[in-house]
Amino acid sequence: MAEKKEDTTVATNRKAFHDYFVEDTIEAGIALQGTEVKSLRMGLANLTDSYALVKKDEVFLFNANISPYPHGNIMNHEPLRTRKLLLHREEIRKLIGKMTQKGFSLIPLKIYFVRGKAKVLIGLAKGKKSFDKRDTIKEKESKREVERMVKERNR
Repeated sequence: MAEKKEDTTVATNRKAFHDYFVEDTIEAGIALQGTEVKSLRMGLANLTDSYALVKKDEVFLFNANISPYPHGNIMNHEPLRTRKLLLHREEIRKLIGKMTQKGFSLIPLKIYFVRGKAKVLIGLAKGKKSFDKRDTIKEKESKREVERMVKERNR
């Protein structure tokens, strides 16, 4: 029997969880060129300001920076090009239905490989206000404080 390989995460969008409430997640494939796959395997990707949109019943990923492959030639890819996401028709219809609600947007959360195929985890997210961000920071700090106290008490 072959060993089961774990998913290898290439890039995560940590800013997304700070700026948005992630309601739902969907896994999608990405249509990539050859040098883009090689760059992803080297970990040369950044999702910081990227987003996804539905256009004409297709989903596209914008502003995802996949750096050019260092050993590539003139056939290297453009780093910020628009990439098509591969989803089933039913999944796209569900996304359109949920996005018609006020304030929802599609944010890529991470890029990873599953069985040799590049995948993107897309989150259906709602934007946070500044007071929401402060509340989440306070909650994290209080959790850390409680963990420290428990740790010190157990010594």
